Formats: sequence, structure tokens, C-alpha cells
Amino acid sequence: MELEMLAWDTENYTFLKKILLVLLCVILFWKIVRYMFSLLKEEKEPITVLVTGAAGQIGYALVPMIARGAMLGPDQPVILHMLDIEPAAESLKGVKMELVDAAFPLLKGVVATTDVVEACKDVNIAVMVGGFPRKEGMERKDVMSKNVSIYKAQASALEKHAAADCKVLVVANPANTNALILKEFAPSIPDKNITCLTRLDHNRALGQISERLNVQVSDVKNVIIWGNHSSTQYPDVNHATVTANGAQKPVRELIGDDNWLNNEFIATVQQRGAAIIKARKLSSALSAASSACDHIHDWVVGTPKDTWVSMGVYSDGSYGVQAGLIYSFPVTCEKGDWTIVQNLKIDEFSRDKMDKTAQELVEEKALAKSCLD
Repeated sequence: MELEMLAWDTENYTFLKKILLVLLCVILFWKIVRYMFSLLKEEKEPITVLVTGAAGQIGYALVPMIARGAMLGPDQPVILHMLDIEPAAESLKGVKMELVDAAFPLLKGVVATTDVVEACKDVNIAVMVGGFPRKEGMERKDVMSKNVSIYKAQASALEKHAAADCKVLVVANPANTNALILKEFAPSIPDKNITCLTRLDHNRALGQISERLNVQVSDVKNVIIWGNHSSTQYPDVNHATVTANGAQKPVRELIGDDNWLNNEFIATVQQRGAAIIKARKLSSALSAASSACDHIHDWVVGTPKDTWVSMGVYSDGSYGVQAGLIYSFPVTCEKGDWTIVQNLKIDEFSRDKMDKTAQELVEEKALAKSCLD
């Protein structure tokens, strides 16, 4: 009898231990789950974004997009630094007032200034929208000379006061060569961190294809803008595809009209900016601002799998393009770095177009150098 009682007590004790162990595991699991949720809720450190020319049309369209999360994501807080010239100081003040009034949850601070040093302090991303526009009767060298002066001063300020890992996007025209000037006077900023905007042209090409085929623009991918952000750029669809009925098909095959693709399509994308100015008597500010957000977003967050975008980047000699130019290539992005897509087949028609736009950039580079000298 005593032996039976002892066995019963032992069994109960073992069962009780198992229950306690299970309870401890449940409590531990619950604590881990709560900790993981607290990490998810923990707010990220703000990223400081500089926008130059912030009181202008593009700047006015761009800053609310950044503040709303279109550039860096819906959970990334930002601090905005806005720079403009002294005559635009009052207008810039008004932009700051509107940003405050909009009560953007992600916006953790706003600096509106005409002081380039204050504007560049500790910035992580610089979007260079400000520049001197070409006016009627001005020669290319006159415009280049003005922009050399502007970008020399801003590059020096970024060099001395921006964060060490600062990423730069040049929007103001001539964008490729302005980026090259900036690189010259900010040698400590890595080559890979200085880019120019050709995403606007890339998006224009996507839009034209989607309209022609009557498909969603999100179903079109892998167009390419080669070269300069100018009327010599080459919008290339030879590697572009459209997703239809769950399958990817070549754009050229679906359109079935090489004459349109090799002539009207290219000319439309090349001249789209001028067409918008003619239609609304103002430049394409909204689409430029949206494309700047797309450029930075994909650069920082990454491009989708098997998808590339167009960025004006420092040439390493890929595809026979002279090294040292800022030239638009197809790129993929991952973990804050871009990589030029390699080994794409280039036909004779494309080679000619790519060489012509490269030659224009060589000439612009020489012109900028003469202004510097």
C-alpha cells in the first residue's frame, strides 16, 4: 500500500513538473512576442533630407511627398532641410508654414534657410533641385557658367557638413553635368553616392508603353534610358516586358510596330518636357518630384526582383561608355547600393543612339571644364 502511494505521489510530482514547464514556456513565449511587437512599434531615427530650390515649382511639389513618406517609406521619420536663394526667402518661409499646417506625422523637423552651410549640416540625402535655368537668348556656356558657380558652392558645403554617407540626387539641368561638377568639388563623397535624375524619362517611357498597349503601367518593366537627361537621351524598349495573363512578353513583340518604337516613341519621350511646358505654360513639376521620390526610394529600399530602373550614375566604362561621365544606365539597387545591369545585348541602332548621347556629355564636360578654368 505504501509503495502504491509513493508511486502515485511520484507520478503526480512528474505531472506537476510538466505543467509548470509548459506554463513557463507559455510565459516566455508571450514575453518574446511582446518584445517583438515593441521593436516593431519602436520609431526609427529620422533621416535628414535636403531639398535645394525648395521654394520653386518642383521643390513645392516634392517636400510634401517626402513628408508623407513617398520617398523613404510610411514608417520612416524625416527632418526636412530646405534651401533657396535670398530673393525667395519669404516664399520659402511660406512653404515651411504649410508643412507645419499639414501636420505630417512623419515630419520631425523643418529648417528653411538661405544659408548653404546650415542647409547641408548632417544631411543624409540631398536632392539638388535648385539651378540656373536657361533663358531666351542665353548660350549654353552662359548657363553652364552659372551652374558651375552654384554647384561649386553647394558641393563644398556638402563636402564639409553633410553626413559621411550622404546620397546625392541632382535634378536641376543640365543634370548629368551638374552632378559631375558637384563630384569635382566634393571629392570625399563616394562616386557611387552622386547620381542624377533620369527616372522621370524612365517613367515617361513606361507611361507611353502602357497607353499604347492599354495595360496598367505597373505591368510594364525594364525600359532603359541611356545617356543624358536631354533631347539626345535614348529610350530603349528592347529588353522591356509586359505582364499579361500571368506571363511576361516582350514589349516590341506586343506592340508589333518597329517604326513607331524607333521614331515616334523615342521622340515623344525625348520631347515630353517641352510638350508639357507648351500645354501648361509651366514645367513638369509634379512628375519630376514624383520621379525624384521613386529614384531615392528604390536606391535606399531596393528594386523589386528581376526589375531594373534608370539612374544617371558614374560610368565605369560599361557598354563602351567613357569612364568618368555621369551617364544613365539600367541599374538594380540593394541595401543602399546600385549596380549597373551587365551583358544586355546592344544592337546597331541602339549603339548609334548610345554613342550620340555620350558624345553630348563629353562636350558638356569639356564646356564645364572651360568654365572652371
